[in-house]
Amino acid sequence: MNAKEKHIRENESLAQREAHNHLEPDQIAESLPANGRRRHRENTRKTNRLWLWLGVLVLIFILFYWLFSIGIFEDLVGYFNG
Repeated sequence: MNAKEKHIRENESLAQREAHNHLEPDQIAESLPANGRRRHRENTRKTNRLWLWLGVLVLIFILFYWLFSIGIFEDLVGYFNG
C-alpha cells in the first residue's frame, strides 16, 4: 500500500466517524454488530499471523537442531578429518 492509498483510507475512516456521529440511536445500535464482526475479523487475522510466525520460528529451531546434531554425530564417528 502506497502513501496515497493510505491517505485515502484515512480520509474514508474519518468520513465514516463523522457520519457515525450524526446517526440516530437506532442506527447506532444496528451498526454495532457490524463493527463487532469487523473487529473480530481483524483480530483473527492478527492471531493467524502470530501462529504463522510461531510455526516459522519452530521450523528454524528444528533445522538448527538437526544441523547441530549431524555435526555432533559426525564428530563421534570420526567422519570429518579436517
